[in-house]
Amino acid sequence: MRRHRGDRIIVAMALLLLFAGLIIIYAIGPMRANFLNAAYGGNISENHFFVRQLINVIISIVAFVLAYKIPYEKMRRWGKWILVLGVVLSVGLWLLAKVGSGLAKCELGACRWINIGSFGSLQPAEFLKLGLLMYLSQLAASRKAEGTINKSDFWLPVGVASIVSLFFVIVVQKDLGTGTVLIAIVLGTIFASGVELKKFALVLGLILVAGVGVIVTSPHRVERVRTFINGDGADTYHIENAMIAIGTGGLTGVGVGNSVQATGYLPESINDSVFAVMGETFGFIGLGLVVAVFVILLTRVMRVAELAADSEQRLVAVGVFSWIAVQMAVNIMAMTGLVPLTGITLPLLSYGGTSMMFVTIALGITFQLSCYTKREKEMKQAKFSNSHLKKRRLNENSRSRRR
Repeated sequence: MRRHRGDRIIVAMALLLLFAGLIIIYAIGPMRANFLNAAYGGNISENHFFVRQLINVIISIVAFVLAYKIPYEKMRRWGKWILVLGVVLSVGLWLLAKVGSGLAKCELGACRWINIGSFGSLQPAEFLKLGLLMYLSQLAASRKAEGTINKSDFWLPVGVASIVSLFFVIVVQKDLGTGTVLIAIVLGTIFASGVELKKFALVLGLILVAGVGVIVTSPHRVERVRTFINGDGADTYHIENAMIAIGTGGLTGVGVGNSVQATGYLPESINDSVFAVMGETFGFIGLGLVVAVFVILLTRVMRVAELAADSEQRLVAVGVFSWIAVQMAVNIMAMTGLVPLTGITLPLLSYGGTSMMFVTIALGITFQLSCYTKREKEMKQAKFSNSHLKKRRLNENSRSRRR
């Protein structure tokens, strides 16, 4: 298919979110630094988090450009190897944590990052997201073309790849939030591939049963569910302060640099709780604009899926949509008390490098695919032709019956 201009709205919305994230980190970074210095006796500069986030944004933009420039036909070959790398890094992280190595970064009893010195840390789960998305898209498209999409040739490798990835993320790294995103990628991809609804429903049921099992066998997850249902428990403090932050912001917010909750009251103010701090800073209008930007971005990603040149590209776009939509929704709902509290970043807005970089890579691939979509004019003409052909056949059949 001939290349045409890509969907620049995807680029514009992604840049808006990155810029908004920079503003909020600039506003609350000094408060976070002062809090950590007072609590742990450190000597972190007030500009530390903003400078690091600026570097993260620059790296992420470069990653976006590379994902856009490298032809997808070459990139698609890397899918399974990115997935394998994610598994290898996850195994390495588990081993490093077992021997007590300083290379394993652990917080609150969970080891999810590999320290890479002055460059910060690396989160293996992000490799699993992108690798699983690309691998499953390619596998589903090829099996569909072969006519074996509902046979073991498809379901066996899907099951192995998904179970291994979810085991390391949810069980070993104790990261149910990221595990939820992985499940969304898997379900979104296989549903869009055209599998039988009965088999999809069976997979969905198995995942729900496994999810309940993972929760009831983990005391801290049971406590989070109890807090959500009863309104009291270990996580009440976090949720209450998130709600206080959003409520304090009112309609227009308290303004940049005037957040009280970010001074140490709200846990993870620059990471998982950034949505609540943005509510305090920019108010309901600001949060509404942020959600609107996400909705526009996701709408354009789905448009790429709808007009994709082939089945594999359509599945990639659906996977990217599932990834960003669920990660955004889980973060926002957790901060507003609509689901049990779970640790997960807000895409492109929260502080951190690995998550931001991989989201921009996924969007860079989507932007590249948008350069090869079918023209809407051609789609409408094809639909009109098909409709006209059907009407003609119906008329011919009715005439033949009369005769």
